[in-house]
Amino acid sequence: MGEEKHISVTELGNPRKPQGIAGEQMLNRMNESHRSVTEWALGFFSLNGSERFLDIGCGGGETLKTVSKLIPNAMLTGVDYSELSVELTRKNNADLVDSGKLTVTWADVADLPFADESFDRIITVESFYFWSDPQNDLREVYRVLSEGGVFLIVADVYGDAELTPENIASIEKYNLFNPTLAEFESLLKNAGFRDVSIHTKKGTSWICAEGRK
Repeated sequence: MGEEKHISVTELGNPRKPQGIAGEQMLNRMNESHRSVTEWALGFFSLNGSERFLDIGCGGGETLKTVSKLIPNAMLTGVDYSELSVELTRKNNADLVDSGKLTVTWADVADLPFADESFDRIITVESFYFWSDPQNDLREVYRVLSEGGVFLIVADVYGDAELTPENIASIEKYNLFNPTLAEFESLLKNAGFRDVSIHTKKGTSWICAEGRK
């Protein structure tokens, strides 16, 4: 008999659109593995405690849980186009949902179900890789961001970082959109964002691309 091929939880769970038991396991694991880069990136927000906050691609809901502790009076919204992610975010933040502080909605970033200038702070963590039309999708993010608001794209790899063979293999395997630093800047500026800043962390391949409206 031939050797059985091992299929990882990530592959079974489908990182592009998490689903099934493997998808839930993957999302719970990502809640842990993405915590450090998320906490680093959140430091680039200036917060007054009452922001209207949107997390695009909310995954397992850990970013929203962290933000709720930083800005207890904020009105929080999460969106994801994976039904499983919406369900898990609600489950992992049941207290916030029950209190009315958090709303979690199924949505595609290409067509966000919100009025113009609905949010003061918007973040996407480890999801930009999967956006189907990044340039136009960024224009949609710009539309729902308030005047003076800030948007952050957070990822643990970028195109011109020193990547490990494992990183490179994953990027190729899952066909991830992985811009260089200059490309991140151009994408944000072309979408209308101003005061664009590209942050990296020494000793890592982390990026936080920041744009203001």
